[in-house]
Amino acid sequence: MKKKLLALVLACAMALGLAACGGSKAETPAGNNGDAANGNDAAKTYLVGICQLAPHPALDAATQGFKDALTEALGEQVRFEEQNAAGESNTCSTIVNGFVSENVDLILANATSALQAAASATGDIPVLGTAVTEYGVALNIPDFNGTVGTNVSGTSDLAPLDQQAAMIPEWCPDAKTVGLLYCSAEANSQYQVDTVQAALEALGLTCTQYPFSDTNDMASVTQTAADNSDVLYVPTDNTIANNTGIVDNICHGKIPVFAGEEGVCSGCGVATLSISYYDLGVTTGQMAVKILTGESNVAEMPIEYAPQFTKKYNPAACEALGITVPEGYEAIA
Repeated sequence: MKKKLLALVLACAMALGLAACGGSKAETPAGNNGDAANGNDAAKTYLVGICQLAPHPALDAATQGFKDALTEALGEQVRFEEQNAAGESNTCSTIVNGFVSENVDLILANATSALQAAASATGDIPVLGTAVTEYGVALNIPDFNGTVGTNVSGTSDLAPLDQQAAMIPEWCPDAKTVGLLYCSAEANSQYQVDTVQAALEALGLTCTQYPFSDTNDMASVTQTAADNSDVLYVPTDNTIANNTGIVDNICHGKIPVFAGEEGVCSGCGVATLSISYYDLGVTTGQMAVKILTGESNVAEMPIEYAPQFTKKYNPAACEALGITVPEGYEAIA
């Protein structure tokens, strides 16, 4: 009888213990996992896919800054799968679809084509863009208010376009005509030249747009623009960035070229209003840390911009043209 009573007491105790364990699990707050609740978050690892449109100093710097910021914050908890599309937009789609199949924790889309591919490939995995000029244009969002509101956010490399336009009469006060050279396949380039044209026309200059479709007609369009303009303006344009030699071969020592970013300016330009793409990447990486650790919701994160801009000039281009550099400009190293 005593043995039966003891067995019954033990059975009741075991049942109560199981119920207590079940109750503890049910009380874990939504959105938190058991490891995080028990302080084991340090054991979690993250896989981040990086799709970069093309090899280019500016894009390379943004990617490096992104990786450095994540590594500084998360150490060995974060792993990167980094791929470069070699300038091919279709390859961006292949790369990000692979990331989606791997179910990565976050995607970095470096440049506009990479962002567009990532945004089309997934509505669930967080996507951060960097070196993207205008998100409303890139993602076809009318009346864009600064927050995408989906699984997409990131940083913009847009420098103040009115200040870029103002550099032209500062450097070339006698110029009357400006040729705006850009790739028609890049929506962000169209946005930039439209905005710069409006600013230049407000300053009394006459502007003509010279769009080329790809590298096949880039040289001929550049030559036409150079023949019919006092100065040229080229925006932050990935096709030009990867082929500055084409522009420089035609314009060097003959016509001033003003550029939308430092990488293009160092290859074929006279002056630019520049940002640090490394710092832009760091800012993007800091956003990624907040998303991965659950501190922020990507859908609520507004697009962030470079904190400061620097006036820079290309010494070799200025010397070839015999141009005197205005005060307040730094030489591109």
